[in-house]
Amino acid sequence: MPSVSKTLLAAVLVSATALSPLAASAETISGALAKAYQYNSSLNASRAGVRVTDEGVAIAKSGWRPTITGSADANYVNTHARGATSKTSSASAGIVINQSLFDGFQTRNNVAAAESQVKASVESLRNTEENTLFNAATAYMNVIRDRQIAVLTQQNLQFLTEQARAARSRFEVGEGTRTDVAQADASRASAVASLSAARAQALASAATYHQIVGDEPGKLKPASPVSRLLPSSLEAAIGIASNEHPAILATQHLVDAAAFSVKSAEGALLPQLSASAGISDDYLNRNPSIGTNGNSTSANIGATLTIPIYSGGRTSAVVRQNKESLGEARIQVDVSRDQVRQAVASAWSQYTAAQQSVAANRQVIDAAQLALNGVIEERNVGQRTTLDVLNAQATVITAKINQANSEHDVVVASYAILSAIGRLSAERLALQVTKYKPEEHYNAVKDKWIGLRTPDGR
Repeated sequence: MPSVSKTLLAAVLVSATALSPLAASAETISGALAKAYQYNSSLNASRAGVRVTDEGVAIAKSGWRPTITGSADANYVNTHARGATSKTSSASAGIVINQSLFDGFQTRNNVAAAESQVKASVESLRNTEENTLFNAATAYMNVIRDRQIAVLTQQNLQFLTEQARAARSRFEVGEGTRTDVAQADASRASAVASLSAARAQALASAATYHQIVGDEPGKLKPASPVSRLLPSSLEAAIGIASNEHPAILATQHLVDAAAFSVKSAEGALLPQLSASAGISDDYLNRNPSIGTNGNSTSANIGATLTIPIYSGGRTSAVVRQNKESLGEARIQVDVSRDQVRQAVASAWSQYTAAQQSVAANRQVIDAAQLALNGVIEERNVGQRTTLDVLNAQATVITAKINQANSEHDVVVASYAILSAIGRLSAERLALQVTKYKPEEHYNAVKDKWIGLRTPDGR
C-alpha cells in the first residue's frame, strides 16, 4: 500500500511555464489517472502476474485428470554364428492410461490453495492499481507545484532585479549607500540560484510524471480534493480500511492458501491409489528368408495401492514447514492491519492540517503584500532601507510558496486517504477507461484440459 509521506508538499495553482511544451488543450487530473490506469508499465506487469497465478488452478486440477502416454520402439539384430546368419527384427507400439483414484486429498487441497492464491493476487493487483493511481495523482500535483514555484521564483527575480537597479540609481544620485546596492545585488544573485534549482526540480517532476502516466505533462489544469468521496471521520475511515483495504484482504486469502497447503502436505502420509490401463501391439520377424514371424496384441488393466511408511523424515519436515508458513501468514494479516491504520491516520492528519494551512496562508499573503507595499512607500520617502524592502519581499514569496504547498497538500492528502481506506479505484473516481477484469482470464483457463494458446491468442 502506498506510504503517506511525512510531508506532502506543493501547490494546486495554474501551471504556466516555459520549462516544458504545453499541449493545445489542458490535461485534467482525471485524464492523467486514466492514462496511468491503462498504460503504466508496472501496473500492466502486475496484471500479467495475476494471469500467471491463474494457471496455478489448472495445474492443480491436473491431479484429478488421467495421463496418457504412447510409446514405440523398433529393433533389428543380425547375428553370425558358425557360418550361419540369423536376422531378427521386432517392433512394438502401445498406449498407457494412468488415473489417480485417491491421493490423500492432496489434489483437492492443492486446488483450494491455488484458488486462494488467485484471490490474493487479485487483491494485490487492486492494491497495485490504487498505488498507481495515487502515484499518478501525486506526480500530477508535483508538476503543478514545481512549475508554479518556478514562476514565483522568476517573478521574485524580476522584482529583485528592479530593486537592485533602483538601489544603484539612488546611490548614483547620492540618496542611497553602497551597502544598499550590495544587499540588493546579493538578494538578486540568490534569486538566480533559486530559479535555477526550481527549474531543475520542475523538469525532474515532469520526468516522474512521464514514468507513471506514460505521457509528457502539457498544460495541467488545477485539481480539487476528492472531499465528496471521503469518510465523515477518522474512525469511519479506519473502519472502512479494516474491512475493504486490498492489502488486508490479500493477506487473509494467503492465510487460506497456507492452511490448504498444510492439509495437502499431510495428505502425503495417507495411502495412494491409482489405476492404469494399456494396450500394445508387438511384431516379430525372425529369419525372413523362411518367413518366420509373428504378431501379438496385448491389453492390461490394473490398480496400484501405495502405503507410505517412512520417507526419511522429508514428509514430516514439509508438514512442519507449511505449518510455520501458516503462522507467518496469520501474523502478516496483523502487520497489514497496523500498516493500513497508520496510513489512514497519517493521511487524515495531513489532510486536516493542510485545510487549516490554506486558510491561514491566505491571510499571511494578504498581510505580507500589504506590508511590502507600505515598506516600499516608506523607503521612497527615506523612512525605510533597501534591506527592509528585501526582507518584506522575501516574506511575500515565502508566504506564496507556503500557500502553494498547503493547497497541494489538500489534494494529495485527499487521494492518500482514499488509497489508505482501499477506495481509490477507477470506478469511484469515474475515470473514462475500460476496467480491467482479471476474472475473465481466470474463467478462461481454470478448467482447460488442453491447448497451448493463451486466451489472447499467443
